[in-house]
Parts: sequence; C-alpha cells; structure tokens
Amino acid sequence: MSDFKVFEYMTKHNYEQVVHFYDKTTGLKGITVIHNTTLGPALGGTRIWNYESEDEALMDCLRLARGMTYKAAAAGLNLGGGKTVIIGDPSKVKSEAFFRALGRYVQSLGGRYITAEDVNTSTSDMAYIHMETDYVVGLEGKSGNPSPMTALGAFYGIKASLKYKFNDEDISKYTFAVQGAGQTGYFLINHFRFI
Repeated sequence: MSDFKVFEYMTKHNYEQVVHFYDKTTGLKGITVIHNTTLGPALGGTRIWNYESEDEALMDCLRLARGMTYKAAAAGLNLGGGKTVIIGDPSKVKSEAFFRALGRYVQSLGGRYITAEDVNTSTSDMAYIHMETDYVVGLEGKSGNPSPMTALGAFYGIKASLKYKFNDEDISKYTFAVQGAGQTGYFLINHFRFI
C-alpha cells in the first residue's frame, strides 16, 4: 500500500468525492473523481489507460478532475470538474457490455457527474454509455467529438503565448513538437500543416 493520504489531499485541494468501481462481469475497473460542483454538475471525460498502478491511476484522475473545474470556470460554464479513468489495455477491454456497465455506474451518481470521450474512448463508446444513462455528452449527431475544438483552442493558446512572450503571434516562424498524436494531437498537427 502507498503512503498517499487521499483524504488529506482531498481536503487540501477541495475535492468532493472519489469513487472506485468494479464490474465483475466485464472486468471494468476505474475511478471517478468529482472535484467541485459549486457551479453545476461535474463534467469530465472517461479515459482508458494501462496504468502502472492503482495509485498512478488515482493521481491522474485527481489531477485531471481538478483541471476540469478550472477549465469550466475559465470558459464561464455552469459546470464543475470531474474525470473518470479506466484501468486497462484499451485494445483488450472495450466492448458494448463494458461501456454499458460504465453507463450504469455513471447513472448511479444521480447527475452529479457527466462523462464524455477522452483518451482511448470515442463517440461510438459514448453511444453505448448513453444506452444506460443520459449523463453523457459527445454523442454523434449532437456535440460529437470535442477533439477538433480542443485542438483549435490549443492552437490559439500557442499563438497567444507567442504574442505574450515575443510580441509576435506569427506561428510560422517557430517549430513545434506535438507530444501524443491521438485525436486532439492529430487535429493540432493539421493546424500547423496549413499555416
């Protein structure tokens, strides 16, 4: 066991809830963290990652949920921050039953948490979750995949940073490395290609 003191950390950073969950039938195992619901229900995606340990998964989920609170507040949204991390190899664990079990779990939180896609999850995975709960966004035909907008936000954030640091936002004068070429990285790279 780790010597990490969850309750001390929660108190220090004003977390509301940390829940570990497991579904025997599908092998679903993960953590949901609700950081803050002052402005509204916690919104945050579900990511699947083959974490080295449960402690690593917990720390990632804590960090991401808190970041979502600040992201929602900065955007002026009536939402709080949350996150779900699923422990496992995404090439092995994903199935309709797996995501429907997750949907039932999200439903059990009674609307305090709304999930969406994140690393190693997709709009089709969200459709399975939606079969069990209405507390999911990022559905095809509705809000869809958020990655193009996330990439655009990152692109404009880079331009703003250049303007602040060098008083010049001409992005074509600089070279960039994109760490991770998932959905968001893919769309960000495309923005760089066409400058």
